[in-house]
Amino acid sequence: MDITDTPDGMPAESEEPPEFDAWESPEELLKSGPTRERMLDVVMQLREPTKVSAVAERADCDTETARDYLEWFAEMGIVRELPGRPVRYERNNSYLQWRRVEQIRGQYSEGEIVERLKETVDAAEKYRERFDVESPDEVSLVDQTGEQSVEDIWEAVSEWKTLEVRAALLDAARRDRLSGGRAGSINA
Repeated sequence: MDITDTPDGMPAESEEPPEFDAWESPEELLKSGPTRERMLDVVMQLREPTKVSAVAERADCDTETARDYLEWFAEMGIVRELPGRPVRYERNNSYLQWRRVEQIRGQYSEGEIVERLKETVDAAEKYRERFDVESPDEVSLVDQTGEQSVEDIWEAVSEWKTLEVRAALLDAARRDRLSGGRAGSINA
């Protein structure tokens, strides 16, 4: 085959192009997944207490199915049920933090966790020195926009916040690893 040959599977010039409008939209493809996956996707996006009916609508399922899954997720600790009428659910961020700590512990050795924590703390310290404040929340975009653009400052502050979260997760994984995985256990 030389460069002027048409590869197999390529449509000929006389063929009609496909009807893209006949293809399923990305939204429809996502909605056609298993209910459990749709529910989990919706639950992970909850930012405030949400009624069962609103969760069901977002997950494209009936209210009873949503209620069953939400109760199951609550038993697993993924969401919290807020009592009252109507019952509402919110994402349990501490569950997500615990899951991330467990992933870190499974992915890295104790030495690697300590090394990554040191690197992360050192990187965050450079931002403290750069902005001359203790926390990224204390950075004033107005005061800092002399030589740099607002976008550059915003990006640096965002990176600093990410480093702070990463350091907290690595430290939690380190502390839990050093205690033999018994952090927070109670001997009764």
